[in-house]
Amino acid sequence: MKTIAFHLNCLVQGGAERVVSNLANQFAKEGYKVYVATEWVDENEFALDEKVTRVHVGLREGDEKKGRIAKFFLRVKYLKEFVKEYHPDVLIAFAQRANYRALMAAGKSDVPVVISIRTDPVGHYDALSDKVQIKWLFPRAAGCVFQTTGQKEFFKPYLQENSAIILNPINPKYFGLERPKQREKSVVHHARLVDFKNQPMLCEAFIKVHEKHPDYVLKIYGPDSFDGTKEILDNIIKENNAQDYILLMGGSDELEKEIPKGAVYAFSSDWEGMPNSLLEAMAMGMPIVATDCPCGGPRTVIRDGENGLLVPIKNPDVLASGICKLIEDREFAERLGREAAKIEQIANSEAVFIQWRDYLEKIIGEKG
Repeated sequence: MKTIAFHLNCLVQGGAERVVSNLANQFAKEGYKVYVATEWVDENEFALDEKVTRVHVGLREGDEKKGRIAKFFLRVKYLKEFVKEYHPDVLIAFAQRANYRALMAAGKSDVPVVISIRTDPVGHYDALSDKVQIKWLFPRAAGCVFQTTGQKEFFKPYLQENSAIILNPINPKYFGLERPKQREKSVVHHARLVDFKNQPMLCEAFIKVHEKHPDYVLKIYGPDSFDGTKEILDNIIKENNAQDYILLMGGSDELEKEIPKGAVYAFSSDWEGMPNSLLEAMAMGMPIVATDCPCGGPRTVIRDGENGLLVPIKNPDVLASGICKLIEDREFAERLGREAAKIEQIANSEAVFIQWRDYLEKIIGEKG
């Protein structure tokens, strides 16, 4: 039985955490011995199959009183102890700090480490401290999983050569939904209210749309991240007397029922890794207008004019034009939506799992 270990901070509900929990559960069901090594336990986490063993590798009692540097090396030490005790056939790290810790912890052992890049490297992997750690640690990686070509091209050829580009799996509840006979006159969006998703720009764009199509409303679904974005949105709505046509709907557990009611789906991020909200909208067969944000997530899955529209970032005028085009040409919009729904063929859980399995088996095989 082959042993696979994943390392990340915790399993709180987020994009990387969802991918890890899904993969861990699927590998366990396929007969692999699976460990998930985390730094802490948080509220509202994804569930793991009973066959998956979760191991705490974070700080222990009394460690919090120590200095920042001491705590950093303790985290590496505890992960190193995990690697030595459980000796997985491969260790897969998710997210920036976890990548560094895993490569340090594996050290000169014979355990291969696969790192993963989950966000736009620009702004996240280009600080001086990152450049030093990347130069020192990344050559030790046995492989790397990217989400987009843009992520891959940011790094040196040595990291690109033994890598794979694998999409996030889409929750199956978004597949095969019945298309409404009559869509309501609304533009919809779902994501956390957070700065880089630039919902304020979406509101600015929709104000322009509303001037041309006053019978349409904008519905933004998503919880507050408490970074100040919701307050900015509240101000935009108040200043433009838009309370009746820009609606902050909050979080929802029934997006598969609410999103397909809309006529157009708008995606407004300034940057992303591979945005789950966009993949979900495609799976639901939505006509989509999306910003062509770095590091290429939307461009990876959207072919402009075929299964969605791509527009420049931070440009409310062009975003508004794209939304109006889909409002006014419903035949074209519905054709885009039908093509978008074909994302199911490459981003269902089984297809994504097979890509991960084949890639990790290749890494294990190369290490003998």
